[in-house]
Amino acid sequence: MLVPLTRKKFEQLIPLIATGSQYQYYAGKFSNFLQRLLISVIAVAVILIGEVLLKLEFGPITFFIGVMGAFFWLWYPVFQASVRNAKCRRYKYSGFFRGRIIDWWITDQLIGKQETVNSKGELVIVENREKRINLEIGDNTGFAVELQAPLRNAHKVIARGQIAEMIVMSNSSDLSSIQEFSDVYIPSHDLWVNDYPYVRRDFFSEVSRRLRKKQPETPRRRRPRVEP
Repeated sequence: MLVPLTRKKFEQLIPLIATGSQYQYYAGKFSNFLQRLLISVIAVAVILIGEVLLKLEFGPITFFIGVMGAFFWLWYPVFQASVRNAKCRRYKYSGFFRGRIIDWWITDQLIGKQETVNSKGELVIVENREKRINLEIGDNTGFAVELQAPLRNAHKVIARGQIAEMIVMSNSSDLSSIQEFSDVYIPSHDLWVNDYPYVRRDFFSEVSRRLRKKQPETPRRRRPRVEP
């Protein structure tokens, strides 16, 4: 089932400003926080050195830059998430898609390499790998998408045939081609599968409940396709 959404509802589902979960995604680990904090400290130090030691006169613009630098540790994750949201909101049309899990499988993905020295003094490259779950989701029209996300313990309940829901985005008014899609919701287990939490979950749940009460719609005559 693929139901078109109004622009207003789409902008509620994917907000312009970062949500709490989106902020946490880009806030990262404690080491990421320390890196941002170091940048803030350096920015404040530069301003103080210029004002106290070099006795430079700073105007409103410089003051604003100093404040932004001082709070870099706080606002930068908001900026990153908001930019990502804006990339989704540039699509003109959207729809609510409900299908089923056709297949799922686990893969290992290389997420980084680290150079270290072993006990013999030899340089060793250590690969950092992450287990990821892959989902293939489709409906009876033949439309299917593949989603990949970091593997979590909660994913043990995922099985073929379960209902899965998501938001799809397109520049085609009839949604005949899909350029982007959101994280996936599995209502039978109240489970989200995602790498990045695109949607406002409270609004998504409202749309999901409302459409679940309706009769299943006739399959679309034209099969939508996913653009690479």
